[in-house]
Amino acid sequence: MSHKALARKHRPRAFSEVATQEHVSETLRRAVANNRVGHAYLFCGPRGVGKTTLARVLAMALNCPDRTNEGEPCGECESCTRIWGGHTAIDVLEIDAASNRGVDDARDLRERAMYAPSTEGRTKVYIVDEAHMLTREAWNALLKILEEPPPRVIFVFATTEPQKIQQAAAPILSRCQRFDFRRIGVPDIVARLSTVLEEEGASSPEDALRVIARKADGGMRDALSLLDQVISLTGGEVDLDSVRRVLGLVEDERYLDLVDVLRNGPHEAVFGLVQNLVDEGYDLVEFYHGLLDVLRTMLRLRLSPEADVDVQDDVRVQLADRAEAFAPGDLVRMLSAAADLETQGSLRRSSNPRLPIEMLLLRMSFLDKTVEFEELITALGGESKTNSVKDSGGTGDPQGEGAEVATPDEGQARRSSSVAEEDTAAGDDQLSVTESINPSDDICEAWERWVASGPRVPDGLGPFLHAASVSEESDGGLLITPLPGPAMERLGRSAVIEAIREGMTPFLSRMPILRVALSEDHQGGGGRITREEVHADTLKALYRQEPRLERAVKELDLELME
Repeated sequence: MSHKALARKHRPRAFSEVATQEHVSETLRRAVANNRVGHAYLFCGPRGVGKTTLARVLAMALNCPDRTNEGEPCGECESCTRIWGGHTAIDVLEIDAASNRGVDDARDLRERAMYAPSTEGRTKVYIVDEAHMLTREAWNALLKILEEPPPRVIFVFATTEPQKIQQAAAPILSRCQRFDFRRIGVPDIVARLSTVLEEEGASSPEDALRVIARKADGGMRDALSLLDQVISLTGGEVDLDSVRRVLGLVEDERYLDLVDVLRNGPHEAVFGLVQNLVDEGYDLVEFYHGLLDVLRTMLRLRLSPEADVDVQDDVRVQLADRAEAFAPGDLVRMLSAAADLETQGSLRRSSNPRLPIEMLLLRMSFLDKTVEFEELITALGGESKTNSVKDSGGTGDPQGEGAEVATPDEGQARRSSSVAEEDTAAGDDQLSVTESINPSDDICEAWERWVASGPRVPDGLGPFLHAASVSEESDGGLLITPLPGPAMERLGRSAVIEAIREGMTPFLSRMPILRVALSEDHQGGGGRITREEVHADTLKALYRQEPRLERAVKELDLELME
């Protein structure tokens, strides 16, 4: 006897047997039971999720003489058997639109649909698979009959690419009831595979079935086909090793070795690792997809050690341990670099994927690890502001009311507006804003004390006002000369100047007279600032706040990130 594929042998015969698609199967079953079936349906979704199967079950239910009151077909009568097996049936016709896509085929279908069903009480069902392959002219030929179909004639269109129908024949969508099928989850696929194995008199550990389910990528038909392959190899017993051999999957130990290389080196070990994979016949593209899963799993475990990840317990422990050696930002950058290889298409275009994969792994092994800015300053011989607050016996709150010192992320230096101290390399005296404000007669001194006060400075202007030059004028006013940058335009607004005057008043005992020396471009409001100027001005402002930063930038060749 010829072998029958598991995907065909164990195809559902009833609405209740279709996994995951309850939102479709229950709607159709109730429509059959209540005699409210539509005249045209559009089934959309990935391959192997039950579109054609549900179309056949619907045709079985409409033509089954022993249909239950709930709308389920019996699945055993001659009519159900012929429809379920895809054999020729007078009233049910399946059409492959990929090979019958022209206007003549559509006209022939339209003419055949005009004839009544073979016997009283039956329904003619036309199932058109790969419907997106129909030409625009073919759809136009079907428009009228879809809008006003003959009695007891139903059309079911199944497609994996509904957007193509939208582009070719948008009016079709308004003439059909649309159902979107979901990908089938791993637990549902595992449960179905276990049931199939029981019926076949075989067995398998759940770990092996989970690997098959993940590889199927949400398609039940693909999962059953893969299971068929494994059973052919083993003769009935399905284990994890046989699954890996059939699917060409790379063992977890190889990925653990790779993570060790990325963590500790040596860099040249990447070439040996890839060479071993090639020598042992592994598919490098399959290895790459496994690498994405490993990096994603490590990131999840690094961010949430209790996360529910789909790996074996022993592998989970080892990945979690290795993930601790990387900052979350490092894992994000590694995962981003790996994902770019596929999104850019370089892996698909390459006839030899070995080179792009080796380059990817080398980039990841040379990837500099994230260093906190405070650690960098300390390593250069300075003392971070956070430590100086702690060492001075303070509470870590320079203002005493919830102020915070922000640590930059990914090497980007920023100054929190709530930090109230200015620490200089020359050992200048520091000004504490917690002391009482004693008004000064010196307007320049009042300016410096106001700028250092933090919360009284308009949001976003602190670094630029720190970097600005000031001088007293003959009438006792203050001339402010800011560096070119984003603050120029704001300093030209009267509301901003008024806010500065009000903020300085407690430090001067009088309302100051302020003038801002703006460039001609900003006086007119139409000036443009280049990206390089913004970066340069921002760095100058940061150098004034933290003089040791300039040394760090020069010695370590650092770059200001957005």
